[in-house]
Amino acid sequence: MADLRAKDLMTKNVITIKPDITIRELSDVLLKNNISGVPVVDDEGKLIGIVTEADIIKENIKVQFPFYFDPLMVSGYVVDFEKYNADIKDYLNTPVEEIMSRRVKTATPQTPLNEVADIMVYNKVNRVPIVDENKKVVGIITRADIIKTMITK
Repeated sequence: MADLRAKDLMTKNVITIKPDITIRELSDVLLKNNISGVPVVDDEGKLIGIVTEADIIKENIKVQFPFYFDPLMVSGYVVDFEKYNADIKDYLNTPVEEIMSRRVKTATPQTPLNEVADIMVYNKVNRVPIVDENKKVVGIITRADIIKTMITK
């Protein structure tokens, strides 16, 4: 792994999204492609953020589930299911730019693979976009990619 560079391992056909797509559309992209996160790019393909399943879940926690539990009565009941449905619908129509992370840890194609692994570990991220000198996404490396190189040696 010491001699390998990001360009040797990165996935080159990176799925990216625009910041104005909705959380519903993002969810479809993640599920259809069996991925857990995706870089967000502007119209020129420059990296402006990243969004993950964790971002969707973290923001969704703010939507209150309409169930009330009374510990003294050992019972529960639905408080306002219509409001919950409206809140979820509003949430799913939220643009991704409102939940994406804007501080993205990146590497270049020439970055040694052990440095990419360090970025992941020290920053607690599961993926590192690989960008060129113009900040355009040219690849991506995930933790699974790093593990594959370890077990195929």
